[in-house]
Amino acid sequence: MTNSIPFLRTTIGKKMLVGLSGLGFAFFLLTHMAGNLLLLVGPEAYNEYSYKLTSTKLIYLAEAGLVLMFALHVFLTIQLTAANRAARKTPYERGAGGPKRTSFVAKTLILSGLVLLVFTILHLITFKYGTVYTVTYGTTEMRDLYTLVVEKFREPGYVAWYVFAMLILGAHLSHGVSASLQSLGLTTVRNCTAKKIGWAFAALVTIGFIIQPLYLFFSGGAS
Repeated sequence: MTNSIPFLRTTIGKKMLVGLSGLGFAFFLLTHMAGNLLLLVGPEAYNEYSYKLTSTKLIYLAEAGLVLMFALHVFLTIQLTAANRAARKTPYERGAGGPKRTSFVAKTLILSGLVLLVFTILHLITFKYGTVYTVTYGTTEMRDLYTLVVEKFREPGYVAWYVFAMLILGAHLSHGVSASLQSLGLTTVRNCTAKKIGWAFAALVTIGFIIQPLYLFFSGGAS
């Protein structure tokens, strides 16, 4: 453990931590998207899922872990980006091909990250701390989160903002997952497998999230 601390302070070590935290968040987003697909099933299925998820005391530990992982990811990403810019003596080549060429998505990761940060804060304010409706199934009273979600996804402006944010998330994920796999040594720079995995994963998560507001907006949700 003692020998590993100096390594984690190196550029390679920091990149590995960014990769691990990034993949951790990617897995969380996948499970979050999958659970939210119950919105398409109906209010009872979604509300009972939300109730079981938030009733366990482990939710607080999970939330704390996500916050710490997020803070680590953001801090190290900004630190590595600043170090790269300071060390760069010449601009990247602007030609076709070439391993030194940087994509638009890669160049705007900090900006897209800021957009996603704003979205996350507003998302939590809207749903986690938003209006509380209640519903009873059997003898159990629980929060009717489905009603709140349907209310918001009936607003054209909110749906447009949500879809825009998810497209930004998809672009961020496509590069992030690919870069994380490379940082952890699971693929090489010359191997296009990482990019394919990144795009496939990003497409799955993005489409899964976008389907939800569009379905509820056009269908009006179940009563």
